[in-house]
Amino acid sequence: MKMSKKKKITKTLVEKILDQAKIAYESFEFPTEQEGDVRQIKLDEAHINDHLIYKTLALTGQKTGPVIGVVPLDERINYKKLAKVSGNRKVGMVPLKELIATTGYEHGANSPVAIHQTHGYPIYFATEAQNEPTILVSAGKLGRSVKVDPRELVQFLGATFADIAEPDTD
Repeated sequence: MKMSKKKKITKTLVEKILDQAKIAYESFEFPTEQEGDVRQIKLDEAHINDHLIYKTLALTGQKTGPVIGVVPLDERINYKKLAKVSGNRKVGMVPLKELIATTGYEHGANSPVAIHQTHGYPIYFATEAQNEPTILVSAGKLGRSVKVDPRELVQFLGATFADIAEPDTD
């Protein structure tokens, strides 16, 4: 009798880093869809409050170079506030065609954990995160996330909670 092989999900670099740091997390896998030239998670099938899912955005400051902002999915980054808190006069999004060269990850797979580990860029989390028991951030692979305690994560990353988010009016 042949045993059926179970589909084993291999851990992402982010999950391995969190294991090594002894930071508790829960893995999540989301369905994805192609929209234009980017692939993104299908939120309507996720059944998770999108205010608890955080997106990792790569920006460039004219003084500091790359700066990472982590904000809830249902909000957007406030450039002026991020510029001020990061010591820049201005910040702007890293162009899509330069994203992999800057962070090592494609759009939708950027993770504050992996970026910290490989680049050490300054990272700022929206202040709302510190009021949540857990948030989801990318596990470094499209459609994969980890649910973690934001305070423990920010401390591990040497990141900062800052008022950098605003409601997304789109």
